[in-house]
Amino acid sequence: MRAALFITCFNDTLFPGTGRAVVDLLERLGVEVSFPEAQTCCGQMHVNSGYADQGAALASRFERVFAEAEHVVSPSASCVAMVREHCPTVADRVYELTEFLVDVLEVEDVGASFPHRVAYHPTCHSLRLLKVGDRPLRLLRAVQGIDLVEIEQAQECCGFGGTFAVKNADTSMAMLSDKLRHVLDTGAEVCTSADNSCLMHIGGALRKQRTGMRALHLAEILAARE
Repeated sequence: MRAALFITCFNDTLFPGTGRAVVDLLERLGVEVSFPEAQTCCGQMHVNSGYADQGAALASRFERVFAEAEHVVSPSASCVAMVREHCPTVADRVYELTEFLVDVLEVEDVGASFPHRVAYHPTCHSLRLLKVGDRPLRLLRAVQGIDLVEIEQAQECCGFGGTFAVKNADTSMAMLSDKLRHVLDTGAEVCTSADNSCLMHIGGALRKQRTGMRALHLAEILAARE
């Protein structure tokens, strides 16, 4: 099976380790992974900020770049949600990572080992737009040695929301404070999620408060063999 990696501009710029983890994981499961170097932003930031024409142009470019891909896999639920809505010619071949693993490869135990206490934060886009359900949790529960703990009011937004966190900083920080309290109450070593955007928001606060807890994308846990 072949899959093209849609890394997203956010991960490519700030979290390259997530992309490497996705490649390691998929290749371990027998997938031939390609990386179309012509890929750029999918246009989500532009569309969400009201720049519809610029967003549409980037969405059209995405369709051209990935036109020949058998499957497209991305470690970003929010970007996949954007593509599903605005790139109709390829939408049915684009998957968020946990969807691809569970629905296409039909695996839950990916051979990972991660002996740490982990709290999972379900992101708004994965829950409400992609409706990934319990796929991430099924994959995490199969990780050897993991101590997976539940976050109280897990489905509440962390307050990031892309440009929302910039334009509505006070509201965003209030939402983040609530999320952070629930995350810390778990006593976890690691907070994980399917979107590095939310993890950047949460992780920044964890570091600033010197909590000792770290934020780590779900792909990096599934690729781990500790």
